[in-house]
Amino acid sequence: MGVSGSGKTTAGKLLAERIGIPFFDADDYHQPANIEKMKAGIPLTDADRKDWLQTMNQIAMQQQKEKGSVIACSALKQSYREGLQNNIAEPWWFFLNGSKELILERMQKRKGHYMPPGLLQSQFDTLEPPASAFTIPIDKDPDAIVRTIITCLNSKSETGPGA
Repeated sequence: MGVSGSGKTTAGKLLAERIGIPFFDADDYHQPANIEKMKAGIPLTDADRKDWLQTMNQIAMQQQKEKGSVIACSALKQSYREGLQNNIAEPWWFFLNGSKELILERMQKRKGHYMPPGLLQSQFDTLEPPASAFTIPIDKDPDAIVRTIITCLNSKSETGPGA
């Protein structure tokens, strides 16, 4: 989880590949009307996100029946995270955290994404940093970020469920 441009998709794909489970990018599940709003520089509201978050929760519920999944999703508010983890046995949250300046620089370099850099401030305005998540600094390359996530996964696995 994290604001747009924090590297969720890049790290999520790499992580899923390394640990051998499916990857889902929540950006691929936005309704067309929401994509058009974002392209126009209009921030999404809680109401705009409601169906999208329910869809991501349904994917997570289905995948937990298999071997789990990596889902890249902004999940900016605690209420969004609560909805996403509804009926999920033990979700593990990883907050990709970085400065607005670094993320803006990354957003300005990426091509073909519907989220314009002009909406970054609205993402930070909406963000409620999670109280219970692994916070992962994004000032390293994607491989280092994924190694850090895997270290967190391994340490949490050793302490058992609910640790």
